[in-house]
Parts: sequence; structure tokens; C-alpha cells
Amino acid sequence: MLEWQVEREKTLAEARCLVVKMGSAVLTGPDGLRADVLDSLAAQMAAVVRSGKGPRRLLVVSSGAVAAGRGVLAGADIHPDAGLAARQGAAAVGQGRLVRAWDDAFQKQGLNTAQVLLTQDDFRVHQRLLNARNTFTGLFSWNVVPIVNENDTVSTEGLKFGDNDSLASLLVTLVGADLMVNLTSSPGVYAAPPAEGEKPEVLSVIEDVARLNLDSMCGGKTTVGTGGMYSKLLSARRVAQRGIPTLILPGRERNILLRAFQGETVGTWVRPKERAISSRKFWLAYKSSPVGMVAVDDGAAEALLNKGKSLLPGGIVSVEGTFKKGDLIRVTHNGTSLGVGVSNYKSADIERIKGLKRFEVAAILGDAHYPEVIHRDNLLLEAAI
Repeated sequence: MLEWQVEREKTLAEARCLVVKMGSAVLTGPDGLRADVLDSLAAQMAAVVRSGKGPRRLLVVSSGAVAAGRGVLAGADIHPDAGLAARQGAAAVGQGRLVRAWDDAFQKQGLNTAQVLLTQDDFRVHQRLLNARNTFTGLFSWNVVPIVNENDTVSTEGLKFGDNDSLASLLVTLVGADLMVNLTSSPGVYAAPPAEGEKPEVLSVIEDVARLNLDSMCGGKTTVGTGGMYSKLLSARRVAQRGIPTLILPGRERNILLRAFQGETVGTWVRPKERAISSRKFWLAYKSSPVGMVAVDDGAAEALLNKGKSLLPGGIVSVEGTFKKGDLIRVTHNGTSLGVGVSNYKSADIERIKGLKRFEVAAILGDAHYPEVIHRDNLLLEAAI
């Protein structure tokens, strides 16, 4: 048995906390939610929770509110457009039906559920983050299954995760999960985008997700969702940085979860990094989106990537965007993203001191300046953004 197979078998047997994410393409059909699919998945998840060496905690990240709402509206011969307001209205119509369908499905398995709706602000504001963690801890202690979705009805561009794959990756760290399972409409991760009439190879394992060229591997988004395989692999890359594996499975295949947890090699196993980043760096990089960018020269790129150095003013060649001290910004080199970090300066000041040596910076900003634009402790290289 190969090393990754031993790792997979051990994790599936011993994982005590699971985050299971499923998209609209798995849960819905042309007429809205598929109750039979939800019933089957709830039964499988309940069996997985009760299997193993002890009770497991389960958190479900479920898309489908918008698709469910559009199905309801179509039944009333209402066909909203594709704009933000229409999407938010459809989410409002569909969210109640989505959580009720999950509650009905889990009730058949003797499990209660709770609805949790989140926006990115709930992770960005520290007190809200603590409140969310405490809520999940309480729900788990009562053997209640949280059904989590993005709060589409109130989300705006600045508050959105972008998709539920991103949300799931944050929840994995928040609740201390041992494994993320991502149910999708494909049989796993294809080695290359599928061509018409061909049956592409499905990867059984991804050894290092950070080394993949996602643009060339992945096609577009699904017709009913907002993610696609690109966002699933980006999410897997995030949790891999925390030392946590991801299992990507075809959500519509019969008894797929049971088969996976019983040892059948199905879907794609995404291996975790051997050296996990700290929880602090994870939240620094992913609790909010970058609001600006600095480009660096060859010397600064070498110092950051290979010498573990901080980013100094002298290595910066250009600044994009308007941001404040303490904001998260992206660092690039020759058009390639190196990572993200917290800026010690506002954008206007970086414009004044870029390319300068320390004594020149002091002459412009005075003695009360920072030596670094981004300290290495506040920088995450190869951030999955």
C-alpha cells in the first residue's frame, strides 16, 4: 500500500470532526431541490458519524438556496434576471426550503440540525469569530448538525466569500476538523479539462496541490453554482496548508460516502502539507480579501521566497490600489502572486518610499517609521487566493 493510501485509510478511520461541503449541482435539479438526494446524503453522513472508533462531529456546508428559490419562483411563472438583487431575492425564497429539507432528511436519521448563515465579516471581526466558534462548540455538544451557508441575502461584494468552497476552508480551521469532504458533480479531479467525446483520467491522489496549474487543469463554473473544480482545489490548497487533507467525491454516485469510508478508492485524495502553517497566519491571509497590491523586484522576490526575509521599501517597484496601514495586500513579482501580507504603511506612503533605502525613508517619514513594509511574521507566501 502506498504512503498516501495509508494516510487516507487512517484519516477516514480516525477523523473525529468532518466538514462536508456540497454544491448546487449535487443537490438540485431543473425543478429545484432533489429531496431524494438530500435523504440519501443525510443517511450516509449519519452512518459515517456513527462509525469509527468513537462519535464524530459533523458540519455540513450546503449550497442550493438560490437554485431552490429559482425553482420555486419558476413554479409560479416568475423568472428573475441574473443580477445581484434577483440572486439575493431567490436566496431568501430558497434558504428556508433548503434548511427545512435538510432538517427533514436528518430527522429521519434521528439527528437534529441548526441553520447557520455567515458572511466574511463574521470571520474578519474577532468577536464575531469567537461567537461563531462558541456556537459550533455548543451545537456539537448537543449532537446537532450545523447546516451552514453564505448569507446571500445580505452579502455584498466586500462581504462575500465568493463561493461555499472558500467558506468551507475557513470552517475547517474554525472547528478544528480533521478532514474536508467536498461533494461535486464530477467523478473527481480530472488530470486535464475533459474534451468532448473523451473520458479523461481522474486523479486518485494529488500529492502537492500547491504545484498544480489550476488555470490549465480546470474548466469553468457549473451551470447552477458559483464554484467549479477551480474553487474546490483552491479550497483544498488552503486546508492543506493547515495540514488537513481533502477528499473530493462525486456527490450523486450511489452510497459514495459510505463506499469511501469503507475503504473503496473513489474520488480524489488531496494530501496535506507536511509542515502546517500556524492558525495565526491562516487567519491573517484568509479572513478577508486583499485590498491592494505591491510589485517587487528580483532581489526582493529572492529574499522573500528563499531567505525568509521581510519586505523592505527598497524592493518595491510599484503600488496598486488605495489601502490603509493594517490592511491585507498582495505581493507580486513579474505578474505572479508571491503571497499576501499585512502592510505597515498606507498606500500613499509606500508610493513615497518605494525603492528607497532605510536612511532615505527616515528623511521622508521621520524616525517613527517601520523598517519593513510587511514583516515576515505577517506574510503568507503561496497564499491560495
